[in-house]
Amino acid sequence: MNATEANNSLLERIDSPGDLRKLPVEKLPQLAAELREMIVSTVAVNGGHLAPCLGVVELTLALHYIFNTPADKIIWDVGHQCYAHKLLTGRRDRFHTLRRYQGVSGFPKREESEYDSFDTGHSSTSISAALGMAVGAELKGENNKTIAVIGDGSMTGGLAFEGLNQAGHLDKNLIVILNDNEMSISPNVGALSSFLSRKLTGRTMVRIKKEMEHFLKNYRAGENILHLLKRSEESLKGFFTPGMLFEALKFKYVGPIPGHKLDLLLETLRNVRDFSEGPVLIHVLTTKGKGYAPAEEHPGDFHGVGPFDIATGKPVPSPGPPSYTKVFGETLVELGQVDPRLTAITAAMPIGTGLGAFAEKFPDRFFDVGIAEQHAVTFAAGLACEGLRPVVAVYSTFLQRAFDQVIHDVCLPNLPVIFAIDRGGVVGDDGPTHHGVFDISFLRMIPNLLLMTPKDENELRHMLYTALHCPGPVAIRYPRGSGLGVERDGDLRKIPFGKGELLREGNDLLLLPVGNRVSTALEAAEGLAKMGIAAAVINPRFIKPLDGELICHWAEKTGRVVTVEENVRAGGFGSAVLELLNRRGINCPRVKILGLPDRFLEHGDQEKLRQLAGIDAAAISAAAVEIMN
Repeated sequence: MNATEANNSLLERIDSPGDLRKLPVEKLPQLAAELREMIVSTVAVNGGHLAPCLGVVELTLALHYIFNTPADKIIWDVGHQCYAHKLLTGRRDRFHTLRRYQGVSGFPKREESEYDSFDTGHSSTSISAALGMAVGAELKGENNKTIAVIGDGSMTGGLAFEGLNQAGHLDKNLIVILNDNEMSISPNVGALSSFLSRKLTGRTMVRIKKEMEHFLKNYRAGENILHLLKRSEESLKGFFTPGMLFEALKFKYVGPIPGHKLDLLLETLRNVRDFSEGPVLIHVLTTKGKGYAPAEEHPGDFHGVGPFDIATGKPVPSPGPPSYTKVFGETLVELGQVDPRLTAITAAMPIGTGLGAFAEKFPDRFFDVGIAEQHAVTFAAGLACEGLRPVVAVYSTFLQRAFDQVIHDVCLPNLPVIFAIDRGGVVGDDGPTHHGVFDISFLRMIPNLLLMTPKDENELRHMLYTALHCPGPVAIRYPRGSGLGVERDGDLRKIPFGKGELLREGNDLLLLPVGNRVSTALEAAEGLAKMGIAAAVINPRFIKPLDGELICHWAEKTGRVVTVEENVRAGGFGSAVLELLNRRGINCPRVKILGLPDRFLEHGDQEKLRQLAGIDAAAISAAAVEIMN
């Protein structure tokens, strides 16, 4: 931006929503364009969620323009659409640090700003949280507004409807904005519906309706007439809009309205703010990627992106081996060609989990259930009951949402469901809501579940093949990012159940790393050898069951054990090793557990976070030297 452009910039003058409200309405389109430019230029360098953020620029402006934030609270569902919100609420000067270590978070974060009303990162939580805030404000005698902004994708989660149901029952003053970028509604119907909704929320119409209701309730035949009038209004709205579902949940339905027309957004929000009582749902139609042509044309490709070239929209090449996700997807297709029982399930993440090729090759055996992880797991259990072999591909952080279903519907009946757990460990820039650092702890305690974690992408392939031959539930956990670039075997083979492998012999101590920490431990062992310390290294492969014979033999032989995992230490792999040694009566070894600390890790580069957590090669070497002394 040159000096002239900087002087004319509106965004440079906005340090808070208070500054925004001083602008005349006719200046808002210019500000919207500047917000989009800033978002695109920053995400092109840092990566992030682009299309969702571009789609809500006008909605974000309208919300902060009409409502008295932060006294009025905005809760963003999932939160990956909050970049414009952050730029308007005092974080413009730091926005270049987006998703960088100790920089601006890519999601709402209460400790970051008073304008971030609720920490989010998982979907479908906004309505329940907003309802709690609305009730809390009322109990304190406050009269602030509470607004939940939820996307149509998040409305597939059952929690959203639990919140809607309770909100309608309590009849509290709650505003829910449905940000709809998927429904196909014709322009004519949308325009008429928008006109009806705006007029039905205006001052005159609200006053007339209230006066008519009061009059008719005191008139003998009034109740019947009132019922007929309400039926007529509902029929008219239901014929032209999809609002009857929300009306049935006792919400006043407003919309759909075009989400990029600021005048209509401002008028509707102002009417709802000033004249509506009880729960209201405003249906807003937006376009993902609005204002940046490549993102509008291919919104799926620009949902979450790495660095890209702004002129072309092409991603910046990242040299290196294929990712674990890609290898998983290719192997699943390979297995699906020879086993017709194999089915694949995802909760709205077909590309992110690597299932795109499987969906294209076997459309009848691929199921995207939407953002509904609980349903995905129980649906898989039903498929398994019919003799199929379902694979639930899910990020570690999202599997947490289906914990009860894993126990009750899969492991209790011992059904052969395979959980392909992607993003196990620290995920980097998405931060604490997306780090998959609890799965080892909460999965290894479940009876009947076999838990594996591969040392590299080639072993991942064999583990998938092994899982298909296991009679009960299996979980395979693997990290985000590139594999090691090892050569992949042509033929798949079964790994002996519960058997680890000795990768390196040594008489001084035993290194017990799991998953992607195996290669790191081997690197540490090489460094230790130069210091005269001979470290044995075992790849356990199985976290449950552990290879007790192999581990205990080398634990007794060396008398010193260091475990390493990219999972929280509490209840994790190291704890499992201690339990094993205790059961076997092996009390002589000195054991040191390396893992993630008992706190939520910040966002930042994966290797930086591993270094800070003390699970990189240098930390393993230091722990080995310490235990030797």
